[in-house]
Amino acid sequence: MSHTLTVEGLATHFHTRAGVVKAVDGVSFHVDRGEVLGLVGESGSGKTVTGFSLIGLVEPPGRIAAGRILFHGQDITALPEEELRQLRGNRIAMIFQDPMMTLNPVLRIDTQMMETVHAHAKVSNAEARARSRDALGMVGIPSPEERLSAYPHQFSGGMRQRVAIAIALLHRPELIIADEPTTALDVTIQAQILAEVQKLAREHGTALIWITHDLSVVAGLADRIAVMYAGRIVETGAVVDVLDAPMHPYTAGLIGSVPSRNKRGTRLRQIPGMTPQLINLPAGCAFRTRCASATAECEADPPETQPAPGRALRCFHPQAEAS
Repeated sequence: MSHTLTVEGLATHFHTRAGVVKAVDGVSFHVDRGEVLGLVGESGSGKTVTGFSLIGLVEPPGRIAAGRILFHGQDITALPEEELRQLRGNRIAMIFQDPMMTLNPVLRIDTQMMETVHAHAKVSNAEARARSRDALGMVGIPSPEERLSAYPHQFSGGMRQRVAIAIALLHRPELIIADEPTTALDVTIQAQILAEVQKLAREHGTALIWITHDLSVVAGLADRIAVMYAGRIVETGAVVDVLDAPMHPYTAGLIGSVPSRNKRGTRLRQIPGMTPQLINLPAGCAFRTRCASATAECEADPPETQPAPGRALRCFHPQAEAS
């Protein structure tokens, strides 16, 4: 049985005057029906560009330089723009970090949602409106019927983000790519939206890729986790395994810098240094300049290994052998 989405050796490069920025550099992963994959990494790791690449939204000077993106076994990198547009928003949806990337400030919410319904389904206006209202209710917007006739500026930031999520859910897509959509929301609303999204994945078999820098979100939401650093995935595995016994020094550093993991009154552990510039990456392992375990061996590219069932790793000096 094929996965809902399989990414093989994806490379997305930006050609600039200063040189080639390898924002995504040989990334491979898969996500199945009803599964939540957490794609984790700090700013500049390439996780957002990965998300944009999956739905063909990389703009010049960026382009997909290599690799395949298989949606139910069909390579969608080669699809004509019109076919890709039919897929986008219908069977594959993306939720952006900024809801205003989804919403038009001068149109009422009902106009925007009904247009989305009509773009992919031949239904009456009444049916399109009913679907829009139900979607707003699904993300916990009170009195959805009244809110349909409001404009985006009449909603708070959190409510706008819920509307954007409702639009993504309109067609019950088979795959949702969510790029840090709850970062700007307060914790209670965040928890509510995460619960809704998780329920959707379970009940409708939606495959979900949740892009974030926040490990605490992934811990409660995802089934599997892929940790990204400088354009590459450095560790993959079940959430429980990776968070309990991280094998890559970068993953261990990320977990160690979460406040709740540190004893009260002690200094926070930090990963020294900065994320490297993707334009002139050091040869070999990109993390070696910040890594306490680095040796001369790390000047070569670490191959991907499978240290345990369901785990994948790119590191010459794993932290702990997976049990």
